[in-house]
Amino acid sequence: MTDLRPDPRRPIDPAINSPGREGLTGTAPANLYAPGFEREQITIAPDFAPADGQPAWRQDFPIDWPQDLYVERRDFMKFLVLTSAAFTLGQVTIGLQNWYRKRSGQPPMQRIVAVDDLMVGAAVSFTYPNEHEPCLLVRLTASEFVAFNQKCTHLSCAVIPRPAEGSFYCPCHEGRFDLRTGAPTAGPPRRPLTRIVLDIRGRDIYAVGVEERTI
Repeated sequence: MTDLRPDPRRPIDPAINSPGREGLTGTAPANLYAPGFEREQITIAPDFAPADGQPAWRQDFPIDWPQDLYVERRDFMKFLVLTSAAFTLGQVTIGLQNWYRKRSGQPPMQRIVAVDDLMVGAAVSFTYPNEHEPCLLVRLTASEFVAFNQKCTHLSCAVIPRPAEGSFYCPCHEGRFDLRTGAPTAGPPRRPLTRIVLDIRGRDIYAVGVEERTI
């Protein structure tokens, strides 16, 4: 009778890949394993029938519930991350602008108009602190004046004062801002208009500074 026991004096096979042993756990060649499916590739038909039992039109619409939900969650997370990054970048930008403005000093004083030349409810346009920044000065009452940058904080369209409605109106996307505070009240804008700091000296109105705000 043949002794089938292995010879204990035989050298140990460190690679554990000798003939006849490929079926052992951890020793099968990698090419014997079928590639696994990614999570987003797993598909389950709505009626839970196998793929060969599905109608032909389903080949044209291969995305099923698990894939659809997986894509939605992935896109939603991407949207959250990008939106948060955009808001953070906006806040940092405004902070840097304010820091730079303080470091570089306040803009120069600039005369806008005489008090007697502006009726209550009327508005006058001007540029400040440079010729590329259009602004609006509005007389609210006999003693109250407000001024804001005319660029909408959504996409920089020019806003229009509507004193009768108590608002600034953006015709591009139906945005509205409070006439007294510049805060957004309707439409896509989320940040208030940039306020122009005013100073009345004698009978003249001067612009003396710019105030960036986030709320």
